[in-house]
Amino acid sequence: MAKQEQKTFRQSKQRNRLLELLRSTSTHPTADWLYRQLKNEFPNLSLGTVYRNLATLIEGGQVKKIHFGSTFDRFEAKTQPHYHLICESCGKIFDFEMPATYDNLNEQAKQLTAFTIRHHKLEFFGLCRQCNAKK
Repeated sequence: MAKQEQKTFRQSKQRNRLLELLRSTSTHPTADWLYRQLKNEFPNLSLGTVYRNLATLIEGGQVKKIHFGSTFDRFEAKTQPHYHLICESCGKIFDFEMPATYDNLNEQAKQLTAFTIRHHKLEFFGLCRQCNAKK
């Protein structure tokens, strides 16, 4: 996969702390969750500031936005290629590594099409262990 060029931006305590928080969790949080986690530390923080900082981090290649059809976007700091397992019951998102390599799938698609493949997105939907146990 071609590396995404990382842009550099002026440092900000709030942005640095937001990135640190994203790197410390595997829950793929919403902007609102991030805002609630940081509000006590930064009393003047607004949800708009969180969204602007997330946009800057995404543009800089340090954060990814996850779109999977829910009402709210989710975010993650894990930017290397990987897949997601999405629970259709509770909405939790889990990172998933597969033996089939990311680049291998890109190359296979390239050979079968007239496309120059830069990246792909593959998500798996089902029930997580906890939701399965409830059924």
